[in-house]
Amino acid sequence: MDDQRAAYIALAMTPGMGPARLRTLLEACETPLGAYSAPFAFLRTLPLFSSAIATAIKASSPAAAHEIVERVEHLGGQILLPTDPDYPPTVVEIPDPPMLLFAAGDLSLLRRPAVAIVGSRDHSPYGADVCRRFAKEFAGAGGVIVSGMARGLDAIAHSTALEASGGTIGVLGNGLGVIYPAANRALYERVTASGLLLTEFPPGERPNAGSFPRRNRLISALARVTIVIEAAEGSGALITAEAALNQGREVLAVPGPITSRTSVGANRLIRDGATPLLESIDLFTHYPELAQPASAAIPAASTDAPSSQQPFRPLPETLQEPDRAIATLLDAELIHIDRLATRTNRPIPELLATLCRLEIAGIVEQHPGRLFRRS
Repeated sequence: MDDQRAAYIALAMTPGMGPARLRTLLEACETPLGAYSAPFAFLRTLPLFSSAIATAIKASSPAAAHEIVERVEHLGGQILLPTDPDYPPTVVEIPDPPMLLFAAGDLSLLRRPAVAIVGSRDHSPYGADVCRRFAKEFAGAGGVIVSGMARGLDAIAHSTALEASGGTIGVLGNGLGVIYPAANRALYERVTASGLLLTEFPPGERPNAGSFPRRNRLISALARVTIVIEAAEGSGALITAEAALNQGREVLAVPGPITSRTSVGANRLIRDGATPLLESIDLFTHYPELAQPASAAIPAASTDAPSSQQPFRPLPETLQEPDRAIATLLDAELIHIDRLATRTNRPIPELLATLCRLEIAGIVEQHPGRLFRRS
C-alpha cells in the first residue's frame, strides 16, 4: 500500500468525514497526503469543515490505514477506492458515492450484467415462487443477482442464484464480520465463498436505522434494473426502487392481488409508471448481451429491419463532436446505455443528451429499455 492510498483510507475513516467533506478536502489540498500537511487554520476555512472535523484530521495519520487494512484482510476481504479498476463505475456515477467499499469474494462479478431483486421479508408463497423463477433464469443466463442479504425474498434471491451456479452480490447494511440477521449465517458463508459481499461500512460495524437506506441505494446502483417483488407500504424495497429511479435506472414491479398487504407497494409502482414484470422477456429486453432462456426469446425481426451489414447514410458534415463520435460507434445492433457509457467512458446523463439530439436529427433510434441503434 503506497503512502497516498494509505492517506486516503485514513481520511475516509476519519469520524465525521463523509463523501462531500472528503471531496472538498481533496480538491483544496490536491492529494491525500497534502490534506495531512494542511494547517489547522486552513482546514477551518473550507466549506463544511468545523473545528471538530479539522481536529479529527489532525488527530489521525496515514498509519491508521494499516490497521483497518489488516482487519479487512483478516476477514478475507479487501478495500476498493473509487480510483481502483474494480470499483464499480455505475456506483461512481451516483450522488454521494461511497468513499470506500469493503469487499469479500469474487470481484469479477462487479463487471457482469446485474439485476437487483428486492422484496418483502414476510412474503407469500406467490412472491417466493416469482423470486425463484426470475432469479434462476437470470443467473442461469450468466447474469448476477444483487440483493440485500435480508431474510425473506432477499435470501431466496441469493440462494437461488447460487443453486443455479450463477453469480450473486450481497450488499450489507453493516460491516464485514457482522452477520445480520443471525439466521443468515449459512447464506453469509455461501455468498462469501461463491459470490461477493459488498459494504461501505467498516469491518465490525453493527447495523442501525440509517444503514439500510444507504445499503439500498448501493443495491440499485450496482444493477441495470431493479425488480420489486411484493413490497408493503413504506418497505425497504420501495426505498430501493426510489433510489433506482433517482439514479436513472429501470424499475420493474411484479403485480399482485390488490387485497394483499405485501403487494401494495409493487402495485402502486405500476400505477405510477413502473413497468409490470409479467414474463421473462420484460426483464431480458434490458439485457440483450445475455443468453436468454427460451421463455424470454424475442420474436425475430421483420425482414425490412436494418441489417448489421447494411450501410448507413453519411453523417451530416455539420454534425459536431461529441455527437459525431457517438453516432460513429452505433450500428444496427441494439446497445444499452450502460454498455455505451462503459465503451465511451462518458457519464450517462451526458450520453442521453447526445443521443436525444441524434434521435431528433433522425440519426439514432431509441427502443424500450434504454436501447439505442443507428437509424
